[in-house]
Amino acid sequence: MPLAGHVTEARRRATRAAVAFTVALILGFVLADQVLDVLRAPVEELAQSRQASLNYDTVTGAFDLHVRIALVAGVVLSSPIWLRELLAYLTPGFTWREKTYVLGFSAAAVPLFVAGCTFGLLLFPRMVTVLAGFSSDQDSTILDASYYVDFVMKIVLATGIAFVLPVIVVTLNVLGVLSAHRLRRSWRVIVIVIVVFSALVTPAADVMSMFLVALPMSALFGAAVAVTTLRDNRIQRRTRAVTPTDPTPVGDPACSV
Repeated sequence: MPLAGHVTEARRRATRAAVAFTVALILGFVLADQVLDVLRAPVEELAQSRQASLNYDTVTGAFDLHVRIALVAGVVLSSPIWLRELLAYLTPGFTWREKTYVLGFSAAAVPLFVAGCTFGLLLFPRMVTVLAGFSSDQDSTILDASYYVDFVMKIVLATGIAFVLPVIVVTLNVLGVLSAHRLRRSWRVIVIVIVVFSALVTPAADVMSMFLVALPMSALFGAAVAVTTLRDNRIQRRTRAVTPTDPTPVGDPACSV
């Protein structure tokens, strides 16, 4: 395809992605109040035992927060369309093997990322309750709305990325960068890293929340090790099968005349 054809196709697919993003952006702005109601639920639960509320420190704070939520919702809700357009534009130039890798990675990474983000949404109310519980009942919990929403988004994004890491490990193994033997040899270090990561994204004093993050990540890492081990063993068997047998030694009686 000539350069003009590539530019035309890129413009057409970018237009479709932009239209999808714009529609999702508007929908996200309309639903911003419902999103805030979900995020505000732990604060309302705290308000039953003490004074607790979300606050805006500027006149435009509420509008700015609605715009931020709309942007995030626009990217998320339109992701199936702009991801499809991006892959449809890039994959024609790939080889069959590269297409298999890209499609396989996408098919595994997207559901895991969605599952991780969902897990983060289910986890954050407990984290808010535990963290705010360090203050006395006589104290007031006055939360900056912008900071609070950023806190929740970081938790959700962190758990989503954490759930995708095993897919990245398998991809590195497929590319020959990381072997299953090295993964099995380093499993203790990886488990420690998982526990430290879980402690960073959850309250340090809340051991249950830490385990709720660490256990699924450890299970996904174990699955990644199993997949890479099966793949490396299959490659080794295939290599031994195509390797020619050793030639008959010179001193063998079969070589004598």
